[in-house]
Amino acid sequence: MMRKMSRTGLGILGLVALVGLTGCQNTMTHQPSGKKVALWNGKDFTGWTRFVPDAGVNVDDVWQVRGGVLYCAGKPNGYIRTDKKYENYRLYLEWRWPETPTNSGVLLHAGGPDQVWPVCIECQLKAGSAGDFVLINGTGITVKGTDRQNPARQFVVIEKMSPGNEAPAGQWNRYEIHCEGGTIRCYVNGVLQNEGTNATVTSGWICLQSEGSPIEFRNIYLLQN
Repeated sequence: MMRKMSRTGLGILGLVALVGLTGCQNTMTHQPSGKKVALWNGKDFTGWTRFVPDAGVNVDDVWQVRGGVLYCAGKPNGYIRTDKKYENYRLYLEWRWPETPTNSGVLLHAGGPDQVWPVCIECQLKAGSAGDFVLINGTGITVKGTDRQNPARQFVVIEKMSPGNEAPAGQWNRYEIHCEGGTIRCYVNGVLQNEGTNATVTSGWICLQSEGSPIEFRNIYLLQN
C-alpha cells in the first residue's frame, strides 16, 4: 500500500525535477520538424560551386566525392558553396578529420563576390574551437547583450560558451545550426555552444571552408518550416 508522501518528500522531488530541466537547457532534446531540403546528394556537386582564388588550381584536386563522403584536401584556401541562398532554416551536417585536425568552418549568410573570404558569419570548425562565431568582413551580432562588430577588422572571434566537446580525429561530429531571422544558435554534438541575436546578415549562401588539412563532410541538409 502506498503511503501519503510528506511535504518534504514532494519538495525534494520538485527540486530534482527542476535540476533535471535546468541541465537539459543547453542540449538538444526535442524532435526536429519541418520540410527537409537535401543540400548535398552524396554523389556529385550538383547545386554547389567550388571556389579557390587561384584560377590555375584544379578544384577537383581540392574537393572530391569519395564513397558518399564530401572530401576536402584543405589546401589551398577556398570553399564550396550552395548555388542558392537560404534564410530561416536549421542546418545539419556531420564532419570529421581523417588526419591531423586543423581548421575549417561553416560560413552562413555569405554573399558578395566570391573571394577569400566573403562577407558572412562563420560557425567555426577549427579543432578545439568548434562552436565559436567568427564575424567576417564587418558583419555583426549581439551575444550575451553585447553588440559585437568591428568593420576595421576582417575577423572578430566570439568564443563558444562551454569547453570543447568534439570527437577525436577519425570520428564523426554533428553540427546543428539554427538561423531564424537575426538569431543564430550553434549546437556541437547536441550541446548549445553559441547563440547570438540581431545578426547584420540573415540570408545568403552556405559555404564549407577549405582551410588547413583534409576534412570530410556528409549528411548535409536543412529543415525549413
